[in-house]
Amino acid sequence: MTPRDQLLEGLRDPAALGDQQIRSLIETLERESPADLQARPQPLEGVWELRWSSSRAPYLRVAPWLDNLQVLAPSRGRAMNLLRPAGAFSGLGGIAVLAGISIEGPQRVSVSFERGGWIGPALGPVPLRLMRQVNQSYPAWLDITVLDQELRVCRGQAGTLFALRRRGELRCDDLLALAEPIGAAGPPMAP
Repeated sequence: MTPRDQLLEGLRDPAALGDQQIRSLIETLERESPADLQARPQPLEGVWELRWSSSRAPYLRVAPWLDNLQVLAPSRGRAMNLLRPAGAFSGLGGIAVLAGISIEGPQRVSVSFERGGWIGPALGPVPLRLMRQVNQSYPAWLDITVLDQELRVCRGQAGTLFALRRRGELRCDDLLALAEPIGAAGPPMAP
């Protein structure tokens, strides 16, 4: 089994594989198959599920009852982080952060956070949302170090290492629509 296949399989149950083995496989892939977003940006577009992180922050840990999703649409300059209940309860709502993104080099994606807050189910024709503007006081970015149609590995500006799997059954447009502004006819965004 290749290191890529070992990592993909291990990301089904990261605790069983262990942090050291995951790090080792990632380092091998970063050496052998580095991403080049300028040559091949297309695989970046899609919905990705966080399956492992070097962070100890509770919202960056993998749990079976939680979907930790990252929606990336660089073709439109849009992105969203979405933390929501998994499975049948996913429609109940979640915590979302919308951002503008742009590819800045062979591996770097710049991120400008715009709004964040709670998104809920629709109440009739009106989706429930409580979103606020985000005041980002520092430049944010991700280095995408490994990328193909199923696997994405990246490093954040704070040094956190992330491994994500594509969620092909989810669509960027559907998820981004949950948190985008409602428009002039909708309720105002919280200040």
